[in-house]
Amino acid sequence: MKRIIPLLLVLFACVAIGVKATPTTKAQWIWHPDIGRPNCWMRFRKQVMIGDVPKKVLTTIAADSKYWLWINGQLVIREGELKRTPDPHDTYADTIDLKPYLVKGKNTIAVLVWYWGKEGHGHNSSGHGGLYFDAQAGQQSIISDSSWRVSVYPAFDTLQSGSQPYRPLSEFNVDFDARKDEPGWYTENFDDNTWPKAVMFGKLPTTPWGKLVIRPIPQWRDFGLKNYTNSFSKNPIGNIMMMQLPYNAQVMPYFKIKAPAGLIVNINTDKYIDGGAYNVRSCYITRDGVQEFESPGWMSGEQVWYTFPAGVEIISLQYRETGYDADLDGAFSCDDEFYNTLWQKARRTLYLNMRDNFMDCPTRERAMWWGDVVLESLQSYYALSHKAYPLTQKAINELVNWSTDEGVLYSPIPGPHPPLPFGPQRELPLQSLAAISNFGFWNYYLYTGDEHTLITAYPAVKKYLSLWSLGADGLVKHRDGKWNWQDWGDNIDVPLLDNTWYYSALSAAKKMAALSRHFEDTTLYEAQMNSIKVNFDRVFWKGGAYRSPNYRGATDDRGNAMAIVTGLAGKDKWPQVNEILKVQYNAGPYMEKYVLEAMFLSGHTVDALQRMKKRYTDMVNSKSSTLWEGWHQNFYETSNHGWSGGPLALLSQYVAGITPLEPGFKTFVVKPSPGNLKRINAIVPTRYGIISMKIISDSLTVRFDLQFLAGTEAFINLSAVDTNGKQLYINGSLTSAIPIQNSKRFIVYYKNGKMVCLPDITVQDIH
Repeated sequence: MKRIIPLLLVLFACVAIGVKATPTTKAQWIWHPDIGRPNCWMRFRKQVMIGDVPKKVLTTIAADSKYWLWINGQLVIREGELKRTPDPHDTYADTIDLKPYLVKGKNTIAVLVWYWGKEGHGHNSSGHGGLYFDAQAGQQSIISDSSWRVSVYPAFDTLQSGSQPYRPLSEFNVDFDARKDEPGWYTENFDDNTWPKAVMFGKLPTTPWGKLVIRPIPQWRDFGLKNYTNSFSKNPIGNIMMMQLPYNAQVMPYFKIKAPAGLIVNINTDKYIDGGAYNVRSCYITRDGVQEFESPGWMSGEQVWYTFPAGVEIISLQYRETGYDADLDGAFSCDDEFYNTLWQKARRTLYLNMRDNFMDCPTRERAMWWGDVVLESLQSYYALSHKAYPLTQKAINELVNWSTDEGVLYSPIPGPHPPLPFGPQRELPLQSLAAISNFGFWNYYLYTGDEHTLITAYPAVKKYLSLWSLGADGLVKHRDGKWNWQDWGDNIDVPLLDNTWYYSALSAAKKMAALSRHFEDTTLYEAQMNSIKVNFDRVFWKGGAYRSPNYRGATDDRGNAMAIVTGLAGKDKWPQVNEILKVQYNAGPYMEKYVLEAMFLSGHTVDALQRMKKRYTDMVNSKSSTLWEGWHQNFYETSNHGWSGGPLALLSQYVAGITPLEPGFKTFVVKPSPGNLKRINAIVPTRYGIISMKIISDSLTVRFDLQFLAGTEAFINLSAVDTNGKQLYINGSLTSAIPIQNSKRFIVYYKNGKMVCLPDITVQDIH
């Protein structure tokens, strides 16, 4: 682990500045001389002679829009390239060492490129397909140029049948006619002499692809071909064959069949229509004989549906699961299975919504809305290994890099350059504030320790906040972003949310300014924070609840909760606000996380757990392995939405009580707040290693165990645990450092193996 930490810091620094590929060779972007249409599958081939293969063959590959790479007939990269979003002008590129795949003598390089040519919520279309390849084998350069052969793959995109995906999706359906296939085109013995030579479009940087930005996240994890959990009939009669997945996943369906030529096989999942819109599917036309097909485009669902016509004999049905390359290292369990199931479903939903970016959903949009990123990234710190950190870092960099000259921060990415074909880009001001707030950018720093990314992002944060201003009443003026969205649901008290989100953004900006050594800026932020703090209660507190003067709806649980979690509500207001949160249920799943957090933070754990159970009962009891977009699954809401997983973070952060005190968990707090739970187990992955906590309480004893990596420091705070009249064991040893009757102030500090008593430290002190 000690070797990993410096490498992580180097990675953070490199990605934060957006590492650009240096044009040291004559490699050029290449494409077919005559074909430029959207949704095109293009094949490239190159044969090279290599002497002794050097120890490393460092290679840079970029494609518009996705690619598959074979070396000597072996598939090396499946679905390479990231969606084109590093900034309005440039393109991501992959890097790989090809040494393990090359041999002395003749080598065949084959690349399949799928060009979309379609703007979307998660992809900036360049308007032209292309391939860039640059490998250095010792003194020999293997580059993309006019010596490569190129040909349209005739089997793809011949049908264009049925409905295409919802327009915010950049992806197309996959249509494959096996009668026009040319098997083995990627092997060394294939004759490509009839293929035209590629046309060169320019060296780096060149229009329309700009500079190359090195891929900041890992290649996808490939779990291999797997069997479905149910069996299949070898001779279907035209019915839909519903093959069950173990859980909702990112899958590439596969089949092997025997059939005559010309039959149509359709493949989609049970979530093909999700959130009121079509997403992706595949269609296959058979050739004569035994054949197999694996859809190159990924789809998601609980089931894969195959429609085989009469005359097809099924030999095998399988699927390939792929996903973001991070381990599911985090865990939470307790003596109430409801919360265990909720935590597990939240983690499945989170992982399903991670790929090129944090997504709102893997079906309807695959869009990186920043309000969703804030919630999903926090979950990832508790649920996944440190390999998930770069996805949040990538999201921060892209949000900043897509800011306008005026300073507007747009989500989803891509922003307003160029205008989207389905309407003008609209700013969501409160999502932008959430991004740069304590809950967004600052949480990233707190959980990862990566200060370089925040220092790089700070100028954009400062510029965006300059677009906001305070009014004569000392509170922030409402900012019209052309889409004044705060949350789904009714009874939204907008001025309350404006001020609480802006206050949290100012708080984070003040700390980012200090981190960046722009100390002069901290004075401005502090003055604005003081103005809001002084006037907040005067304007909004109505003797039992926070309400805007002109607001006429039911008291908003969202705004009242945000007053607590941002620190604007004094502790004297907490009991009254909690009474509101016990009875008002206006928040959608997006804002519900903050409502529950306010209850946990204010010490009302039992109430928070009760509300959590009330709100999530339908989702937990459903057969779905994922959490929904809204409280009641319906036609217009997606069946898997990352923002609904807030309880995952809350159970680990507040119920188990594990929270970083010093960035990256170098120092951390463990303050379990079990409420009426008797047993809690939690595992939290950090950049320094695993933190493992267990607490078991009965009528006579409280047993607390904590394991963590040497070199880090832990504050143990058991003030929220009922230890009255009980024997307290810490890591197996009976503890008598503080009399049991004084246990409400029981704090233990472990440093260098020694236990020291300290003043009370709470999670709120961190915010």
